[in-house]
Amino acid sequence: MSSSYWFFRAIFYIFFRVFNRLEVIGSENIPEERGVIVAANHVSYLDPLVIGAALKRRATYVAKEGLFNIPLLGTFVRTFSLPVKRSRAQPSTIKEAVKRLREGELIVMFPEGGRIADGSILDAKRGVGVIAAISRMPVVPALIKGTEKALPVGSIFLRPTKITVIFDNPIEIDKDETDKHFKERISRETMERIRKLKVER
Repeated sequence: MSSSYWFFRAIFYIFFRVFNRLEVIGSENIPEERGVIVAANHVSYLDPLVIGAALKRRATYVAKEGLFNIPLLGTFVRTFSLPVKRSRAQPSTIKEAVKRLREGELIVMFPEGGRIADGSILDAKRGVGVIAAISRMPVVPALIKGTEKALPVGSIFLRPTKITVIFDNPIEIDKDETDKHFKERISRETMERIRKLKVER
């Protein structure tokens, strides 16, 4: 299973580098071994493939459960993802994500809960804050730029638009806080960091 992940990652990395001039900034902000959440904005169906190609570590995705039922794509998604309902994260998903983080895995989340087609950045759902607070693992905010132009909503053809992925410094989790407001603050800070990256870049 691991070998197939790296095979697909290499294929997508080469493709995006050549066709979309993929640029990755801030890779050094991703811890090399410990558990970590990478939380990114979501503007295109390309985003999971692009961020997977940008990461040097194997990723497990938290993906909306509807994707698991699509023929062929569902098999691929099921192999590398945990299912989540768009309305809220189920306890089973939270528990599994926390378990994997504590075992040292890297989890990719899209905190807005779905694609934002116009490229704007919305507030996060509670999931990223809940999982980070329970696991006590850091959150690395990530900005994906260009995928909304490379594959716009309604388009079936990929365009050779430049794509950039920027990883910010990790948000370290305060081990002495656990309440609801703390979890909401993590989610809020994550999106504020992503918005700041967008303005600065």
